[in-house]
Amino acid sequence: MISQASRFAPDQPPKLSCEYLTERVRALFGPHPFASQMSGDQVASLLPEYLAMSQAFPYLQAGSQRDLIFDAMHQNRDIGRDIELTSVVANFICWDETGGHGGILRGGKAALPDILLTENFHSNLLRKDAARLLGRAIRPNYSDRTKQYLHSLYAGLSSKDPLVRCAYMVAFELHAADMIQSLWTTLVKTFKARPDDLEYFRGHVGGEDPAEKYHGEMTGRLIGELVQPGLNDRFLNEFGRAYRLSVQWCRDLLGTAARTGDDHSEMQHHGRCHCGAIKFYVNAPRELSAVRCNCSICQMSGFVHLLVPGDKLRIECGEEFLTTYQFNKNIARHTFCRLCGVKPFYRPRSNPSGYSVNIRCLDRKTIEHLRISEFDGAHWEQAFLSMQQDPESCFEDQRSELEWRAQ
Repeated sequence: MISQASRFAPDQPPKLSCEYLTERVRALFGPHPFASQMSGDQVASLLPEYLAMSQAFPYLQAGSQRDLIFDAMHQNRDIGRDIELTSVVANFICWDETGGHGGILRGGKAALPDILLTENFHSNLLRKDAARLLGRAIRPNYSDRTKQYLHSLYAGLSSKDPLVRCAYMVAFELHAADMIQSLWTTLVKTFKARPDDLEYFRGHVGGEDPAEKYHGEMTGRLIGELVQPGLNDRFLNEFGRAYRLSVQWCRDLLGTAARTGDDHSEMQHHGRCHCGAIKFYVNAPRELSAVRCNCSICQMSGFVHLLVPGDKLRIECGEEFLTTYQFNKNIARHTFCRLCGVKPFYRPRSNPSGYSVNIRCLDRKTIEHLRISEFDGAHWEQAFLSMQQDPESCFEDQRSELEWRAQ
């Protein structure tokens, strides 16, 4: 009997095809959350948020290469082939999602003026399907969880690292195929509807020649172009992270995520230095607890600490711009951007194998709530010893996010 783990750890590196990746995610994540039975009320709650994602996605995909182009302009350099590849795929996906490709297939070049018929946008086809099922019109619901998901998705699609861009594009399309098929099947069961009456779903995954298959194959071809030999493991890690992001959003919509509360569910918080040369993200709860220290370097730099294990932070780009400063015991490794001088994260003395992330460098859109505690770093040894014995004893004061923002 071969275990699932051993199936994906062969002696020879696997060929990173769409078939292999699909098999891998099914083994890792199981059936899609939308394949579960839903009540009419659950569907009524879910569809407005799904509509928000469907509405926003083509705009995010179309704009995801913007910073890459401006960076080339700023550096006065040629646009790399990796940008050409991800841009042309992104442009086609946007064209398809806004009804252009389907219109040309039906009417040829003579149909080009009809791109102004925005009722053919896929998100607007979804509106019609939802109205047919629910008996009323719906509006997109950009809830906090959906906004957080879309921000994280955009950060991956717009990464300066071509491997990360590729991983997010492939993961989104492969997940979309499973998500749309699962939701279509569930909606038909819940409302006893005719499958072919749901135009949005039929156009994506129905019929003999479904569109999503080609989206997967198109993005999948990027792997052979952008994932260099020896980087399969790194690609699989980034792909898994990107796929999990979409699956977790779907689980959140259904309220089925296995967690002890919203404040403990982890998500990606993206950050950067002041000039943007260094970009990173950290996996941490939606509600954060941070520490303000009064030691000499923290006072001078205004650093507010989010302490995380070493595997929770990943540098997206700019590692070559980091420079290190050490003093006193030479245990902590203070890392700064050598271009703008900002310290976005570093290896702290209290946990040299982990990171302390500067809360001030994180995008606040993904922080639902922030609690800040005070640490007497001016008397580091005594304060740290007290924290080990009684974690609350060294925190002299606690402030809420609103108090911090008002300062």
